[in-house]
Amino acid sequence: MQQVKIFKSVDSELDELENTINRWLRKSGVRVLSISGNLANQSSGGQTMSSFAAGDVLIIVHYETTT
Repeated sequence: MQQVKIFKSVDSELDELENTINRWLRKSGVRVLSISGNLANQSSGGQTMSSFAAGDVLIIVHYETTT
């Protein structure tokens, strides 16, 4: 059966997000069909692009299980 798993974090915590995803992959033992992601910049009011505000990171894992 094909399913999806969504992971969400911020770009300042990419190392932890990567560890979380890899840990889940090892534990679940699923067959990954695809992984895609998106980074959305955060803007607040009149701040400029150089404010280094953390952006949202969304990772979608499309996988297959045997159940």
